[in-house]
Amino acid sequence: MEKTPRGYTASKDQLRNRLARVQGQVRGVAQMVEDDRYCIDVLTQIAAIQAALDKIALSLVDGHVRVCMLGEGHAPADPDEQVSELMGAVGRLVKR
Repeated sequence: MEKTPRGYTASKDQLRNRLARVQGQVRGVAQMVEDDRYCIDVLTQIAAIQAALDKIALSLVDGHVRVCMLGEGHAPADPDEQVSELMGAVGRLVKR
């Protein structure tokens, strides 16, 4: 049985590497807290993590549009439903 292609299938290794880096950054922030590091330094690292996650999310949105919405993936067949699904996901990303 062949798997349905996802928007990130072609760049899965790169995606996993980016996520692993973010995991390392989060562990680093936990260590900073454990070490009683200066608050601003911790906040700076949290901002860097958020920026890295935003970049990953934007890459996933790009892949979704290019692969899933063009008919190869698992997006709804109706274009209006595709747009609603995508905008719902983007809305959740920017709602902070």
